[in-house]
Amino acid sequence: MTHEAPLRADAQRNRERILAAAEEVFVEQGANIALEEVAKRAGVGIGTLYRRFPTREELLAAAYSARFEAFAETSLSRDGKLDPLTALRLYLEELVQHSSVYRGLAASLGTVLAVGTPGCVATSNEGVRLLDRGQKAGVVRSDISFDDIVCVVMAISMAIEKNGSPKPRIAHLVGVFLDGIGMR
Repeated sequence: MTHEAPLRADAQRNRERILAAAEEVFVEQGANIALEEVAKRAGVGIGTLYRRFPTREELLAAAYSARFEAFAETSLSRDGKLDPLTALRLYLEELVQHSSVYRGLAASLGTVLAVGTPGCVATSNEGVRLLDRGQKAGVVRSDISFDDIVCVVMAISMAIEKNGSPKPRIAHLVGVFLDGIGMR
């Protein structure tokens, strides 16, 4: 995401309307809904939507950015209160839960996190920090990357979404993953 010049007042209003409509539509109908529905609900043309958000992932990232920021802040606020593996476990479980707010978001989570909104950056930075902390403590293998974590979160999220599994299933699947990346 590049830093853009401040928007004209009408363009800023359109952006805000698009984001509000996207939030409604994504919560109601999922992340894979036709973007024309978002534009229609926002009262703008599809061209206006695509000028502001050239890809679906950019729109998803912008619509979800505040949630991602709050998630990262919550995780960071626990710093020092939890051992490295427990902190990473909670981060993973909560990221899976966040990936399920918009049905279908999980399939593009890696691309969404790479968009660079403040929330995406905060969530990624927190994941990298927790992974590094676990590796330095010797409880996570050194060959595990944040991309590996995102892939596993996507897989768990899609399994949960498909099966409508409850939170205990999330904890179980995260535990299976952590057992696999732990030091032997």
